[in-house]
Amino acid sequence: MVKVIASSLRKGNVVEREDGKLYVILSAENIHPGKGTPVTQLDMRRISDGTKVSERYRTTEQVERAFVEDREHTFLYSDGEGFHFMNPETYDQVAVPESVVSDAAPYLIEGMAVMVSQHNGVPLSIELPQRATFEVAETEPTTKGQTASSSYKPAVLSNGVRTLVPPHIQAGTRIVVMTADGSYVERAKD
Repeated sequence: MVKVIASSLRKGNVVEREDGKLYVILSAENIHPGKGTPVTQLDMRRISDGTKVSERYRTTEQVERAFVEDREHTFLYSDGEGFHFMNPETYDQVAVPESVVSDAAPYLIEGMAVMVSQHNGVPLSIELPQRATFEVAETEPTTKGQTASSSYKPAVLSNGVRTLVPPHIQAGTRIVVMTADGSYVERAKD
């Protein structure tokens, strides 16, 4: 265990709290009010049972950070046991439970390289690449007279995620989206 200041914690880090249990950080925000002490707001998930908690620390307060091994893995498939990843160096496979993958599940593509964080061999969190390419499954037809700059139209991607795309994008077009929120980046260059 390593003591670090609260303001240095980021999403995906693992900390040990006073109760002796490990928590993975879902979001970390440093808040600097006009008056008073700056604080770090942490939203965390208890690894043992998945319970979510929020905690505020003074930004200079010391927090126990657990040693976590981050390794690149390749996504293989998902089944009833969870999501299966393989270490490309050792060919070891690890099954990551659905509760750990959670919001990232629709963005996983077979063969995608992701970072899997493990503590004592137990998968704690996964980190997707920032961008992924998907095909637009359905969207509304373009209306004449619509200005391209101001209006976006709803679309459903091949992975089932709903997003907003520019009017010139049609069904069947491959686009690049941010894996954090599914927002449109650009038309795929392939």
